[in-house]
Amino acid sequence: MAQEDYDDYAANSVTPDPWEPVNRVIFSFNDTLDRFTLKPAAKAYDRFVPEPVSDSISNVFSNLGEPRNLVNDTLQGKFHDAGIDTARFLLNSTVGVLGVFDVATRMGLQRNDEDFGQTLGAWGVPSGPYIVLPLLGPSTLRDGSSRIPESYAGYSYNDQIDHVPTRNTAIGTDLIDTRASLLAREEMIRGDRYRFVRNAFLQNREFQVKDGEVEDPF
Repeated sequence: MAQEDYDDYAANSVTPDPWEPVNRVIFSFNDTLDRFTLKPAAKAYDRFVPEPVSDSISNVFSNLGEPRNLVNDTLQGKFHDAGIDTARFLLNSTVGVLGVFDVATRMGLQRNDEDFGQTLGAWGVPSGPYIVLPLLGPSTLRDGSSRIPESYAGYSYNDQIDHVPTRNTAIGTDLIDTRASLLAREEMIRGDRYRFVRNAFLQNREFQVKDGEVEDPF
């Protein structure tokens, strides 16, 4: 999508950006930190880790995220999807060897991606202003606030690992693996980097909250 299309989307978006000056400062901080730390690590990971290994690592962390999907699908009344989440977790944790192999997808059980921010959106809570969180990146007031109850939900893998070095290693690996998966997408950025990332995030977030049933502003 061209930069002007993203700008048109922002003009039609119901999510305002009244704190843009502050957001830009935080965005610049995050971007600089990423450029000198996380991005080089992600590039090295992408270069030296064989694709089958990186795919397996991604599968493991995706499988560990299924309980979150299950809880939020249930809260949204998506009981069919919740059943798929359960089946995926059981299949990939057993036949898939703790999630190393995504056998559920091969069987036609497609992964859902749900979080409490989407649940609040499904309940009718408006997104509120766009915000950029230090270290965490793009968000909205609703989605940023949803991180607080999610941190107490106990369905994240880092809540289940008591051994601190193991937990930190898992979080670091997950972070680098996720960042590596974004390297190719980053090449799409054109024009004002802040505006491109903001508008792409808002469009994708609306798509997620409304399960793809969004009105095309173009």
